[in-house]
Amino acid sequence: MASNPSLKEALPEITDAIVESYMMCQRINHLGHFPLPSREAIVDILADLMDLLYPGYHRRQNLHMGNVVYHVGDLVDGLHDKLTQQIARALRHESQQGQECDFEALAQQKAIEFLRKIPDLRFLLEEDVLAAYAGDPAAKSYHEIVFCYPGLEAITIYRIAHELHQLSVPLIPRIMTEYAHSKTGIDIHPGARIGHSFFIDHGTGVVIGETCIIGNHVKIYQGVTLGALSFPRDADGKIIRGKKRHPTIEDEVVIYANATILGGDTVIGHHSVIGSNVWLTHSVPPHTVVQLEKPSLRIRRPDDELVPNYQI
Repeated sequence: MASNPSLKEALPEITDAIVESYMMCQRINHLGHFPLPSREAIVDILADLMDLLYPGYHRRQNLHMGNVVYHVGDLVDGLHDKLTQQIARALRHESQQGQECDFEALAQQKAIEFLRKIPDLRFLLEEDVLAAYAGDPAAKSYHEIVFCYPGLEAITIYRIAHELHQLSVPLIPRIMTEYAHSKTGIDIHPGARIGHSFFIDHGTGVVIGETCIIGNHVKIYQGVTLGALSFPRDADGKIIRGKKRHPTIEDEVVIYANATILGGDTVIGHHSVIGSNVWLTHSVPPHTVVQLEKPSLRIRRPDDELVPNYQI
């Protein structure tokens, strides 16, 4: 209980000031419109999709070939309804003012197209799991990778979101990848194009931009940024959207921890290795090793005596 109840007399004034701000700051309101997609519903959709993509690992266990058909059918039926509803909300919100459209019918079509892609997604994700096992000597089994690796979780959600992005579904792909970002520390834009057998080791702090193109059998470590060097602007100073701003990483490239590669014209040639802490803004040819010079360390003993420089 508040120690001074009379202070509550200020609450109506506070309420009026907040509501008045809704008139002044309308870009961050969503009042008097159809409902937006629900974050909670989209996270629930992701949980259903994880059950489909990795059966027996998540919410429902004790599955076998005798009962899995019923289980999958139940999930697919529920996903059809959930996806249709959420996609329709996203489409309606993004439509132009006064546009006439049967959003539910269009959303159902996109939901069915997406669900048809689930088998292909599973084949793609199995290659990602194999890449993780081949690339990490600490991995004891494929099961450990599916259960435990945040890199695989982030890649899985990215691949789901990318398929929806390819179907021109607004909002929902970003909600999905930002949910993965919040869970894993790995930020992959759903518009990025990533080939098969992709492995992110450790993962925290990885950033992969919207127009990034990544080939097959690429391995990256924690803290890697594949970002934009600059943002082109029009005559009014506004950012020009839709341009390629992020690098292209060709097949069989390894990028070590905390490397930063920037620019839409930057191409890392196949079978190249980019060392830790490298800052790279230009292309390199195939079979190239890029690394920093070894630093000198300054080491002091407890008595504050400076030890001569030690070369790593």
